[in-house]
Amino acid sequence: MAETKVVHNREQLRYEVYVDGKLAGFSQYHRTGDRVVFRHTQIDEAFSGQGLGKVLAGEALDDVVANGKVIVPQCPFIAGYIEKTDKYAGHVEAPGR
Repeated sequence: MAETKVVHNREQLRYEVYVDGKLAGFSQYHRTGDRVVFRHTQIDEAFSGQGLGKVLAGEALDDVVANGKVIVPQCPFIAGYIEKTDKYAGHVEAPGR
């Protein structure tokens, strides 16, 4: 079974997902005060269909919440992930507010 790992790359302002040490995708963000604005999420085609987007989104959002920040989902994938769970209720601000 492949080893999956999510890493917070603070220098590039993104969360990255690796499979067996290979970069498989990322979720780019920027910060505004205590808000973490997710702008774009991408999984490499070679790794599509493996559920890595969900793993990446879940771990990234859990990290944001654990650090007391507010999630702003401008990225459609992140927004869709949040809509499917109430786990992040109270930690999300609608884009454009």
